[in-house]
Amino acid sequence: MLACAACIATHSHAGDLQRPAIGFYRWQEDWSVLADPRRRVEPGDALKYLALARDDPDRYLSFGITLRERFESKGDQYLLHRFELHADAHITDDARVFVQFENALAPGREHRSVVDANDADLRLAFLDIGDRAWKLRVGRQEVAFDLQRFASVRDGANVRQAFDALWAQYEGEHWLASVFLSQPVQYHNDDAFDDSSNGHFTFRGTRVRGRFGDATQLSATFSEYSLDGAHFLFASGNERRRSLDAHYSGAANGFDWDIEGIVQRGHVGSDSIRAWAAGSIAGYTFDKAWRPRISVQLDAASGDDDPSDRRLGTFNPLFPNGYYVTQSGFTGYSNLIHFKQAVTLTPTPVVKVLAAVGELWRQTTRDAVYLQPVIAVAGTAGRGGSYIATYLQFRAEWTPRRDLALAFEANHYDGRFGDYLALEARWGW
Repeated sequence: MLACAACIATHSHAGDLQRPAIGFYRWQEDWSVLADPRRRVEPGDALKYLALARDDPDRYLSFGITLRERFESKGDQYLLHRFELHADAHITDDARVFVQFENALAPGREHRSVVDANDADLRLAFLDIGDRAWKLRVGRQEVAFDLQRFASVRDGANVRQAFDALWAQYEGEHWLASVFLSQPVQYHNDDAFDDSSNGHFTFRGTRVRGRFGDATQLSATFSEYSLDGAHFLFASGNERRRSLDAHYSGAANGFDWDIEGIVQRGHVGSDSIRAWAAGSIAGYTFDKAWRPRISVQLDAASGDDDPSDRRLGTFNPLFPNGYYVTQSGFTGYSNLIHFKQAVTLTPTPVVKVLAAVGELWRQTTRDAVYLQPVIAVAGTAGRGGSYIATYLQFRAEWTPRRDLALAFEANHYDGRFGDYLALEARWGW
């Protein structure tokens, strides 16, 4: 997930014999390969490709299903169930409509939030218009940048984040430029199809990304986050936060790296904002059996070191990836210093195993310890030392088939947070 997920996918043609993988973003799949009836060899292929024009294989209708079941143990034990049904209509060579519905349940979870359950609602519904260079996407869609530190689809939660948005972009051989205007979808679970967005919460910006070679890219994003009635530990009121983000990633000669920095200005009520964050991951993969990769990760985000100065220093991670530190989601990306060392093994092309140890501190003890996304732990501001916790992480992933992925994760935190265990199965058609 090192690419901009919000960018509109460029579709291949039926001459490509490879069936698309059942991916993280179902709207990126191109099923025009099944225009040739001889390639419709799997159950359900009759609904994966329904021709809309006799003489144009790129005009078709395709249906799909995504099912994810995750058992979690985090204080209590419960199931996170997610079922999604979508339709993808390629109306002309330059226009397509994608619609996805969702059923998300959390049986057994005692305290459910809006990101745990959404019984029946519209998840995505957008129109794409454009050619290989100019593209426009209008409607309910996903927005995610780079490693998804600060703009993500929030797959760690049961209900992913969507945006009612207008997204336009131009893509050249090496450069991509885009502008977006969005209202983040606000989730409810009182009635069916009651999710909505409104002008009291907006996210907009511009973005430029350059690619250099096969694996290296550099991007810069300027965004404006506006939320009426925001509440922080030391400030409240209408939040108007401007963020300037720079990101650089690449790989060469066995090394890989991902570096990002962001500064924030603006105001919350009458208090000004002066906040920052940085994230980095670097690794080296040995050309040996099981392709061992060793990596180090260092992240930091500002806290408010003087609650009385009318200047808010607490970093807002915007729309963070819920499992950037670990899948448990215990740790928020505010008032944080995080150091992690990991070893990843790939015994086979379909099996990956990770073991890691990490340490967490507060950037300033005058601000609180934060949970996802920006939830202050009661009684921590101005109390105790900077040390938060040390954790151990173990994760195993197995993809036995192109339509099935299995995962296991265990986290152990000393002190405040405790243990976490998860078993997950994801199937797609």
